[in-house]
Amino acid sequence: MQKMILCGEREMQPPDLIDVYKAQKIVYKYLKKTPLLKSLYLSRVLDCEVYVKCENLQPIGAFKIRGGLNLISNLSHDERERGVITASTGNHGQSIAYASHLFGVKAIIGMPKDANPLKADAIRALGAEVALHGKDFDEAKDWVESEAKRVGYRYIHSGNEPFLISGVGTLFLEIIEEVPDIDTIIIPVGGGSSASAGCIVSKSINPDIEVIGVQSEGAPAVYRSWKSGKWMTTESIETFAEGLATRAPFELTLQIMREKLDDMILVTEEEIKKAILTMLEATHLLAEGAGAASTAAAFKIKDKLRNKKVALILSGGNLTLDQLADIINQK
Repeated sequence: MQKMILCGEREMQPPDLIDVYKAQKIVYKYLKKTPLLKSLYLSRVLDCEVYVKCENLQPIGAFKIRGGLNLISNLSHDERERGVITASTGNHGQSIAYASHLFGVKAIIGMPKDANPLKADAIRALGAEVALHGKDFDEAKDWVESEAKRVGYRYIHSGNEPFLISGVGTLFLEIIEEVPDIDTIIIPVGGGSSASAGCIVSKSINPDIEVIGVQSEGAPAVYRSWKSGKWMTTESIETFAEGLATRAPFELTLQIMREKLDDMILVTEEEIKKAILTMLEATHLLAEGAGAASTAAAFKIKDKLRNKKVALILSGGNLTLDQLADIINQK
């Protein structure tokens, strides 16, 4: 039995592989498996066998829908009656809004004031209330936590939620089922729900699978905390990739990554933007900043990946046309 981890005022037990298989039964009631596409171009230029996991093709355009469905479906009757509240830069909020709409639960999503309008509008379209507070995710999160206590909503943390992690873990089951001899999986890291889920699934099935996390140089809090073994935060965020934009790690996901993650690297904003264009040209898939981070990392550690079978997690595709135009114009 895994040890409990103190997350704020709550003790939590990290999910295990059995929890991911339980989540799979729920997730597959509502979602289909996403494609795992072998890219001949990326395989050639990276000198390894490259597979792209297309989570940008989910109904909300991102992998987090898996966790949202699993968590909301497991709420008690009382929690559903109270309604839920969470903080998000976009994709997590969409996942909670989507699942809450499906199960008839009131949802409030706290977002930064300059949140991606595409994601904010998508959340509203799903019937959730969007509340804009603060300059970034962490300030929006502070407001959400206060509001949850004031009103009595069921607060959904963006990472310290075992049901979120086990739901996300289903995407890694799909990768290993399709390519059982995968050598390396590269995963974008914001709060770390995807990377921690990838570690749990991969290391449980085959401990030899290498799991690598990726953060932006402009938002390196989790990277610094993981590297140092100490809790580290940053004063500001300098990245356009909303899915990577956190100033502090999360207790549950950080502990899982400390125990199981093989490596974590940083990529620059320029490397992420270049990867977005590379993915668009090579695979005809649109990746948002976080979604392209795994590809940016693969180019950065190309020598380390030579002759391996590598899965790149395209975690989301919610890039606005204005963002894409700016990236193309900077080329």
